[in-house]
Amino acid sequence: MGLDVKRQIDIPIVYDGIEFNEGLRLDLLVEDSIIIEVKAVELVNPVWEAQIISHLKLLNKDLGFLINFKIPLIKSGIRRFINTKKNY
Repeated sequence: MGLDVKRQIDIPIVYDGIEFNEGLRLDLLVEDSIIIEVKAVELVNPVWEAQIISHLKLLNKDLGFLINFKIPLIKSGIRRFINTKKNY
């Protein structure tokens, strides 16, 4: 009766009908709609922010979170990302 959570999901890149599996992988996919990337680092690298935006676009999902657990106050370590270019 809990949430449906998938871990370590491979993300293919499709270009001009050709699928490339280039090692892109997301940490968690919740209820097939929310992407969650989990980190435990002192500073969040801007590359990880760009990565979650790319994941949202490639999988055509609305919402993603980047959560950093190595921070004194957890709410300060949560960043929300919204896909503004969703294909309907």
